[in-house]
Amino acid sequence: MSNWLSLVHNENIKVYSRVRTWIMLVLLVLLAVLMPVLVYTTTDIASRPDRWNVFQITISVLFYLNTIFSVIIASDAVAGEFTWGTIKLLLIRPWSRSKILLSKYTSLILFSLLSTVLLVVVGFAASFLLFKAGGDVDPPVHGWSMWQYMLVDIACRYIELFLTIALAFMVSSVFRASGLAIGLSLFIIFAKDIFNTLFNPETYEWAKYLLFPHMNLSGYMFSNTGPGGVSFGFSIAVLAVYYVVFLALSWLVFSRRDVAG
Repeated sequence: MSNWLSLVHNENIKVYSRVRTWIMLVLLVLLAVLMPVLVYTTTDIASRPDRWNVFQITISVLFYLNTIFSVIIASDAVAGEFTWGTIKLLLIRPWSRSKILLSKYTSLILFSLLSTVLLVVVGFAASFLLFKAGGDVDPPVHGWSMWQYMLVDIACRYIELFLTIALAFMVSSVFRASGLAIGLSLFIIFAKDIFNTLFNPETYEWAKYLLFPHMNLSGYMFSNTGPGGVSFGFSIAVLAVYYVVFLALSWLVFSRRDVAG
């Protein structure tokens, strides 16, 4: 365990020793402050939204950026070692390839959690400092309190981020191309709604087994059924299968790849 923790520590050093990592984190924090400030300065008192709406707007907009930043880190986790030729130095150490890959993936998850917490905490603080509560304190939304609604909404967004960076990590491991991993992940982020329209589970029975219709779980906050009439458990099972496939492919290729020469 101590060897694995030292590996994770080593991977964290690689991530946070790079200037671009701190630029991404600082940019995320600045924008989480700037969004509420912009809303505050561009609206008059009569039409100014309440703090919960501003917080939700901030999270909705900036979570895409949060996902992109996490994808960049994931895409370079393995591919970067091959690009810079440091993979040989890593593999000659007395650690198994499985532990090396797991440490890289763990450092990636830790970064995504850190960036998400920073976004939520800073966005929450800025929204609540600048704006007042609505007509009702903590009004319910579809039977959910605002606290419950926002926590579940953030959790659903993070699950989508979680699957996206797993895909980016898999592409980085299999193809050793960070650009391809970033491009494919961003394509999925912005094109999944188009895929859901073209391959609607309501129209095509087989489409309910695709990944895209199940990535956004927030619909279950207001309905017991999801795309094509499936249940919440079915969506979780589909996501779990794809997640396992992504990580299994990453491990299979990385553990068997010949890096000699």
